[in-house]
Amino acid sequence: MSSNNTDIKELYSLVLSLENITDCKDLFEDLCTNKELEQMAQRIKAAKLLLKGNTYNQVMEQCDISSATLSRVSRCVQYGNGYKKFIK
Repeated sequence: MSSNNTDIKELYSLVLSLENITDCKDLFEDLCTNKELEQMAQRIKAAKLLLKGNTYNQVMEQCDISSATLSRVSRCVQYGNGYKKFIK
């Protein structure tokens, strides 16, 4: 396993150790810039809207997201595991 994979697994383990929203907020505010947090939140919002059946145009009207990022979110919604598993 490469160092990068080990580092990523350590990140996942750290996230799994969080016990509440305050812990999550404290970690992510240290780990990410405000812009990165906003972008992740936008992706989740876009995924929710796509899962509800909204069109690309509708999602772009409601989210401040680029078409390239929306395309990636859409592929993940269609073929990935995370969004469908965790976003209801």
